[in-house]
Amino acid sequence: MARSSHQPKSTTVDEDPSASISAVHPDIIQTHILTRLDGPTLASAACTSSQLHTLASDHRLWANICHSTWPSTTTPRLRQVISTFPDGAFSFFSDSFPLLDNLDSTAADHHDRPTELISAVDIYHGDKLIFSKVVETETVSGWFMCSPFRIDLLDPKEVVPTPVKYPVGQEVDTCRDLGEELRLSWILMDPLGRRAMNLSSHTAVSVQRHWLSGEVHARFSSILPGERGTASEFVQCGIVVTCGAGSEGGELQVREVSLQVEDMDGMHLNGKDGLVILQRGLEGRKGRKGRRGEEGRRRYGDYLERKRERKEKKMRTEGTLDTLCVTFGVLGFFVFWLFILCR
Repeated sequence: MARSSHQPKSTTVDEDPSASISAVHPDIIQTHILTRLDGPTLASAACTSSQLHTLASDHRLWANICHSTWPSTTTPRLRQVISTFPDGAFSFFSDSFPLLDNLDSTAADHHDRPTELISAVDIYHGDKLIFSKVVETETVSGWFMCSPFRIDLLDPKEVVPTPVKYPVGQEVDTCRDLGEELRLSWILMDPLGRRAMNLSSHTAVSVQRHWLSGEVHARFSSILPGERGTASEFVQCGIVVTCGAGSEGGELQVREVSLQVEDMDGMHLNGKDGLVILQRGLEGRKGRKGRRGEEGRRRYGDYLERKRERKEKKMRTEGTLDTLCVTFGVLGFFVFWLFILCR
């Protein structure tokens, strides 16, 4: 029996992606395609062809991405600062989106110390923005240099309402929800040096409820290098969001958002030392690998392990010194009485 000679029809596809994309009008690509992409996807698309690279380099595209990613950047002050960056909004996004990835504590300082720091902070619960603020901090006064480094976003009696329910008896579930859904971005900028970095781990590295006050503390963290062989060999830039119930069974309120710099002994650095650490972070390269939340928690876990090892080593050293002191004390006591008895 003869085999049928009919073959399924095949369609030919142009294997040259640049030829296929060139058939689409540039205005359509720029206004209907590229505007739908987020920052990392747009950066990847720009690497596929020279035409897309040109279209994706438009300042307005990156400015809109920055504004949608971080609503705090829509303020006139930040618009002006971002426009001074080497490549405008694209440079700002490249600095601010990824986690810090500089572990070289010997990096040279190529810029003058910042005379001012600008903090642009945005807090989300899920996809809903619950807090956004810009704070400017001077860094040249004697008070700043000598006091513990700390930036507070809220006034003592200021609170920010949230849609997060905090029913009585379900505190554990609320803490779990915050650990999964709460996202924070803290972009620190040096306006004169035209540099920026994001000090947040994106998602919380720990969420704990205070046993007495009932307040919930969500910690975000970024680990930066310091001076080798000291307690500041690795430094934690810790951001703590403190929440409390507005009324019994009501919604959570954000009561405090603060940034502090802490060494491996748990001591808070002063403004002068903290500024040195932050300057290295501003000048360091930014990482792009892995998911930001998972990578941030991994680095925080590594930091806690190093902190634990340092504490154990310190305790062993102190124990050895105590033993030597007691030994020499007892030996001196016997030598003294031996000298008295043998006279």
